[in-house]
Amino acid sequence: MYKTLELSPEIKLIVSDFDGIFTDNSVYILDTETKMKKLSFKDLMGVAVCVRNGIKLAIISGEKCPQIDYVAEKFALEDVHQGIRNKLPVFQQIKEKYALSSDEILYVGDDINDIDCLKSVKYAISVSEANYKVKELPHLQYTKAKAGDGAFREIVDNLVELKNSVAHV
Repeated sequence: MYKTLELSPEIKLIVSDFDGIFTDNSVYILDTETKMKKLSFKDLMGVAVCVRNGIKLAIISGEKCPQIDYVAEKFALEDVHQGIRNKLPVFQQIKEKYALSSDEILYVGDDINDIDCLKSVKYAISVSEANYKVKELPHLQYTKAKAGDGAFREIVDNLVELKNSVAHV
């Protein structure tokens, strides 16, 4: 049975990987110049909901791709880092930029280059398709939605609902 994600209304920043969260990890190669990735409008709406509710969003991706540029431009995201293999130093810079504690940051990732960042926060979330080494983390939570099919939206909806319920008390 699915359980609501256990989050805190004190979370001010979501830092997310891109491939394997916003995408289903597939790459469609049409020719040597053209690579495509599928994005779900559910997840794009999740970014919109995040921004509209004043929750900062940062993306740290191991890959460089125009789909990340599209999301960054469409939603005027400040903190977008591509082609980053060792994500922890970039994560630490973002954390320091906003003077946030680890309890105020939610990290979303699915592969081995996300492990150090996932370990460094109280709120760590992945998808069921995550790498088996990621799944060994004891405090990791999982979305019900699959990667590239509403996983990011599910996270944002849970967080916004929690923040709104606390605000109305």
